Amino acid sequence: MDRTKPKMPLETVASELLAPLSRYLRRYAGDRPIADDLLQTTMIRVLRGLPAFEGRANLTTWAFAIATRVAVDHFRHPEHRRDIVDIFDLGDGEEPVDGDRLAEEKLVIGEMNACVREVIDSLPEDYRAALVLHDLEEMSVRQVAEVCGITIATAKVRIHRARNRLREALRTQCAFYRDEDDVFRCDRKPEAPRSGWRVE
Repeated sequence: MDRTKPKMPLETVASELLAPLSRYLRRYAGDRPIADDLLQTTMIRVLRGLPAFEGRANLTTWAFAIATRVAVDHFRHPEHRRDIVDIFDLGDGEEPVDGDRLAEEKLVIGEMNACVREVIDSLPEDYRAALVLHDLEEMSVRQVAEVCGITIATAKVRIHRARNRLREALRTQCAFYRDEDDVFRCDRKPEAPRSGWRVE
């Protein structure tokens, strides 16, 4: 979609946004009923905001920003919080400095099975959003920054730290194997601890 104010009927614009927003929220939430509730709230806000949309940002980016705020607010609520790892205790090492390094570090997450899902769910909401937007929705770092309302440098840091957490957990807590259909999968190691992740 272009950066001009939409000329199509609101219902048409909303229907075009529905599928990508639904996919994103399901990947973010990891739970279909929750994602569907988040989608409903998002679409209400999108429809309310469309008449005033002036095209200063890309329409899809604007809608994803609304969806991200809805999701982050939901999971930050005390009733919905999960065990969250302290992202600053991971010993990230050097931060990424450019897009090429980010591309080299990109993880092939593949299927969102329970093992990977649990790790993603353990990330602070801001870092989860950056990881899902960049590595699963395949947005550029600039787009991630626009959606999350942060600088490009901050977006790079969040993606980098989220990937480090995912790598660490996959290495220490997950056992990889190929199933009978030769699909690469992973399960949590029986001895892998689930505790030790600090609740923020």
